[in-house]
Amino acid sequence: MRASIEEIVHEVGKVLLGKESEIKLALACLFADGHLLIEDLPGMGKTTLGHALARVVGLQYQRVQFTSDMLPADIVGVSVFEAAASKFSFHPGPVFTQVLLADEINRTTPKTQSALLEAMEEYQVTVDGQSRALPEPFFVIATQNPQSQMGTFPLPESQLDRFLMRISLGYPDPAAELELFKGGDSRRHIASLRVLLSAEGLVDIKSAVGTVKASDTLIGYLQRLVHATRHDSQFNYGLSPRGALALLHGAKAWAYMQDRDYVVPEDIQAVLPAVVTHRVTAAGSGASAGGSIDQLLQSVDILSPH
Repeated sequence: MRASIEEIVHEVGKVLLGKESEIKLALACLFADGHLLIEDLPGMGKTTLGHALARVVGLQYQRVQFTSDMLPADIVGVSVFEAAASKFSFHPGPVFTQVLLADEINRTTPKTQSALLEAMEEYQVTVDGQSRALPEPFFVIATQNPQSQMGTFPLPESQLDRFLMRISLGYPDPAAELELFKGGDSRRHIASLRVLLSAEGLVDIKSAVGTVKASDTLIGYLQRLVHATRHDSQFNYGLSPRGALALLHGAKAWAYMQDRDYVVPEDIQAVLPAVVTHRVTAAGSGASAGGSIDQLLQSVDILSPH
């Protein structure tokens, strides 16, 4: 399976140059049946990653540009009365797809942001008292601009917690940027990317990830990491049980991508920053605890000291 994973990473990397580790994290998030939040400055390739990933794994794709005047019905759909038939007819919104790219999600109001909560958690939407199932698989990739930029509405903690991972792309390295300059706008090449997976194949992968084993020793290490976030003075508050499960699911997906059917500590360490930093904050500042993650990993023993 590793060869196939590397092939997918390479194919997406044709349009998102020099970002192999970020592509792998996005894939792990998808395989773990989670949702992905990408936070970065405009123009860094967030939308390109979402579109290219959907293309390569063979999923239906819809992009929604979030704006301050958008309403929840613009996302989930609306019932319209049709006079000819004398009844209401439901017109599904863009959420009824397999990959939804919620572009600049923090440019819209909290009311519209919350329209995605049920979809991301329950894989359904409720309109006019009727629940409608979403396609399977269903994967949300949301992008957001830094909160310091104009016209943004911070995502509440409950919404952030719906995202299994949060990543940033950052500036390209000089070699990748030079290749970008020579090749032109890489987004034009997305349609030519090879389709290397299918919806059915992805469902099978998710099932396989669920069978990846985690030993009692490994679970003990994960629990000590979680416990440290809750009791270390450098954090305002720690990981919830849902956050801890997200860390385990992410680690299982990472292990699967390494062609293993069991989790090792390095798998947890690989995904921990992406899973944890948007769920905890640094003490006294309310800012992201990203700078404390390395200290956390260094302070927690892999093997129980007892």
